[in-house]
Amino acid sequence: MIVTFDLFSALTDSRGGGSAVFARIAAERGWPFTGTRLYDEWDRRNKQAQQRVDLTGGWTSFRELSRSALADTYTALGLTADADADLTRVQDGVGGWPLWPDVPGGLPAVAEHARLGILSNVDDDLAAATLACPLVEPDLVLTSQRLGAYKPDPALYLRARELLGEDFVHVAASARDVRGALEAGIRTVRIVRPGHHLDPHGPAPTVSIHAVPELVSALGR
Repeated sequence: MIVTFDLFSALTDSRGGGSAVFARIAAERGWPFTGTRLYDEWDRRNKQAQQRVDLTGGWTSFRELSRSALADTYTALGLTADADADLTRVQDGVGGWPLWPDVPGGLPAVAEHARLGILSNVDDDLAAATLACPLVEPDLVLTSQRLGAYKPDPALYLRARELLGEDFVHVAASARDVRGALEAGIRTVRIVRPGHHLDPHGPAPTVSIHAVPELVSALGR
């Protein structure tokens, strides 16, 4: 059995890690915004860009979508800054973004019953820099760059299944990931994380957990 996890909501506290970087940037420049406000504004635009991106004319990297979203955020908030340089600073800090407390001990327990991977809307190098990457099998790190699609497009999940050569279970926290995986016909377990809720207009998963170790019994169900 193969189990994949979303990288920046199921495994990593991306809001906490990213907000800390933006807080330092804002403090250095005397901006009247908290790091959390800056992160949330950027993250919302970033997710919108991933949902709207047109890939028929060629691949657009996660970095480029993120840079454009950050530039739009600065414009909307009336800030003047180099979005490309600031994005580099944010992404360079990804290796310090904390895992959720249940992850370091939970993943090895699940690994006794399944092969573990990651399914995430990022570029390969960004996934490799995270604290979560060494806890899964390297060949099961499935990124948007590798699969040529972004969540919540069903194509990402279907290409993952084709690449793996078998059905798999996906553990998701965000509304778009839960909905996208279910609509693609992927067996999905929702892990409840702070700040993430189900899409009220989408399908609901039949299995939910609150911590990674609970996945061991959930897989049996």
